[in-house]
Amino acid sequence: MDLNILWFVLITVLFIGFFFLEGFDYGVGMLVPWVGKSDAERRVVINTIGPFWDGNEVWLITAGGAMFAAFPHWYATLFSGFYLALFLILAALIIRGVAFEFRSKEENPAWRKFWDGALCIGSFIPALLWGVAVSNLMAGVKIASNMEYAGTFFDLLTPFALLGGLVTLVLFLYHGAVFLTLKVGEEAVLERCKKIAWYSGLLLVPLVVLWVVMALFTTDLLGKPLAVTTVILAVVALLASVFFQGRKKMGYSFVGAALTIALVTITVFATMFPRVMISTLNPEWSLTIYNAASSPYTLKIMSIVALTLVPVVLLYQAWNYWVFRQRVTVKELEY
Repeated sequence: MDLNILWFVLITVLFIGFFFLEGFDYGVGMLVPWVGKSDAERRVVINTIGPFWDGNEVWLITAGGAMFAAFPHWYATLFSGFYLALFLILAALIIRGVAFEFRSKEENPAWRKFWDGALCIGSFIPALLWGVAVSNLMAGVKIASNMEYAGTFFDLLTPFALLGGLVTLVLFLYHGAVFLTLKVGEEAVLERCKKIAWYSGLLLVPLVVLWVVMALFTTDLLGKPLAVTTVILAVVALLASVFFQGRKKMGYSFVGAALTIALVTITVFATMFPRVMISTLNPEWSLTIYNAASSPYTLKIMSIVALTLVPVVLLYQAWNYWVFRQRVTVKELEY
């Protein structure tokens, strides 16, 4: 394995971590106004991700930084071509972060209700747009011979991409609902979360199957053995998650949802490989892990740094989740 492949794999791993961890963050954020009927119940829901949400977003920053350093042409084309979509995601994440910090600054119910709505919207937008973005990466976009995006924002809104957005929206909603069943200690809130998890899971299965069928006709998935394998395993993992959800085995259901997200992410990147951005205008104009990469020396230095520090970061985040593993109840809230 050369360094170009190594960094493509590392960026894939970073996006797996981001979608897995931030996925249930988004789901919880979207569910705050719906599963919490009182201010205390909504605080319980928010506190389930309170110690984690900002650390989870670091995975995206790290993935973007790795992309910039290892594949600068990929970074430049992606962030310029998808500028408006990524700007909307960034704006939503800013609103979401502000909502976490500002919500409890005032006891006025209208103030808190406003920020609960902002948290919901700030989680809804990226959950939808990430699916649109990765579906476009998988299917290809209009890349010209100069490595620049030659389309418009509306060219990104294809039926396949919009379906992908709907899939990630419902997937993250389901992931968040299952996460809450493991973290909430209030019985009334817990029952609402279980109900939402069940119905969102039933909706998610046909959406994922339809997305896979469209991918067979829209992308190069069939020509990539690894992608075919992982997408089949993703469907199996999702079915298992919903099955365990019905049997009230929430831990197994959460693992199934996590595996679904990881396997779908691998499917996207495996379909792209060795390309990083696929040109629909001319296959020869596609960006690959070689023509979009930094110099070998840069990749070598980055590899040494990454392989040294990434295990430390992983251990710290695992410790953080272990420390805050208990269920959250109203009694534990600090007013």
